[in-house]
Amino acid sequence: MPNTVALNAAFPVITASDALWARAHGLIPAGTQTLAKGPQQYVKGVAPKYLRRGKGARVWDVDGNEYVDFNMAIGPLVLGYAYPAVDAAIRRQLEDGITFSLMHPLEVEVAEMIRDLVPCAEMVRFAKQGCDVTSAAIRVARAFTGRDQVLCCGYHGWHDFYIAVTDRNRGIPQAVQDLSYTIDFNNLDMLEAIDERTACVILEPVVFEEPKAGFLEALRDRCRQVGALLIFDEMWTGFRVDVGGAQRKYGVTPDLSTFSKAIANGMPLSVLCGRADVMQVLEKDVFWFTTFGGEALSLAAAQATMTELVAQRVPARIAEQGRKVRDGFLRIARDAGVTDLVGCMGLDCRTIVTFSAAAGNALEAKSLVQQELIKRGVLWTGTHAMSFSHTDADVHHLLTAYEEVLPILGEAVRLGKVREWLKGEPVEPVFRRTSNFNLKPRT
Repeated sequence: MPNTVALNAAFPVITASDALWARAHGLIPAGTQTLAKGPQQYVKGVAPKYLRRGKGARVWDVDGNEYVDFNMAIGPLVLGYAYPAVDAAIRRQLEDGITFSLMHPLEVEVAEMIRDLVPCAEMVRFAKQGCDVTSAAIRVARAFTGRDQVLCCGYHGWHDFYIAVTDRNRGIPQAVQDLSYTIDFNNLDMLEAIDERTACVILEPVVFEEPKAGFLEALRDRCRQVGALLIFDEMWTGFRVDVGGAQRKYGVTPDLSTFSKAIANGMPLSVLCGRADVMQVLEKDVFWFTTFGGEALSLAAAQATMTELVAQRVPARIAEQGRKVRDGFLRIARDAGVTDLVGCMGLDCRTIVTFSAAAGNALEAKSLVQQELIKRGVLWTGTHAMSFSHTDADVHHLLTAYEEVLPILGEAVRLGKVREWLKGEPVEPVFRRTSNFNLKPRT
């Protein structure tokens, strides 16, 4: 019988997953379309590789094993899998068509909704991927300011302006690399790097560490002082920490903002919005148009998703559930005597489990926790991405699993057997660096 959301007697059988993975080898570069979903982020030989279906906060892999999911498709499923109101909206629109030869009314209707919810959104454009709109925001900022240099703070997708500042920048001309730099989050001393050569600063307004009092305000003021634009990358925070994003939560309005993930509960849609005078460069001066920007199924999903987010007060609910997870984890860690090994931090709606130097190899320690959670029917890669569909029972199951798993980690560390207790190869490092690299030289 396939494993369920329970303390299973054995690790899940993943024969069908492995067979599909073998077919992908040599066919799909890196084997996956999304790095965070690939088997590189899971214990090899233990974790499933392919999911067949999902409902609420539960998923079933291709071998029939069931898990409660705390990844939620790496962020988009703020309401949950197969959420009825959203799926119904998609089905209604499907009866009329998907993509048309002229514009569709939903382009106007959804743009109006975003304008009413997001503080900076005086004008709105749509695309498909998050990196579509972050790259468009950079082009708009360069056109508006007449400058070329970009400062990044966070993760902003695969396009040249951002990947230029990472260690995977092959294929990007040196001239492009010389135009992008990074600054550290919450470091007021680095704001002097923003100068008259800077077209824009693009940052995630919060990842797991909250902005210090005055940081976002000082960043906005420095940009205004030197004539640079401030861009909030709200892929994770948008429609999750607040229906108006982090900019509404923290009361700091950027010049431009980008959204994706939670806006359409899994359908591919991204948004660039901002000040009208800045966005107007897209009228004639900057060319940025796409075939599928007005694709109607995703817009219908976004309309239904935003309606539910407001009507059901979803950000407040997922924050409540997320607090239970974080507080419960910290309590369990104290009871198990492993607070020197692990921690849990982040926003209420999205937290991350951290591993200290005392735990030894952090990736191996994380892998052991992941391995044991998978045996207990929990799909986990180190974070808790909460959705509206995570029930009290789901939270209780996760915390019950932690009550069993954290003592296992503590014992493995005490005996020096973390690697030995792994059933397969540990997870690989995640490509995501957000500080202390390619810092802008000070003049």
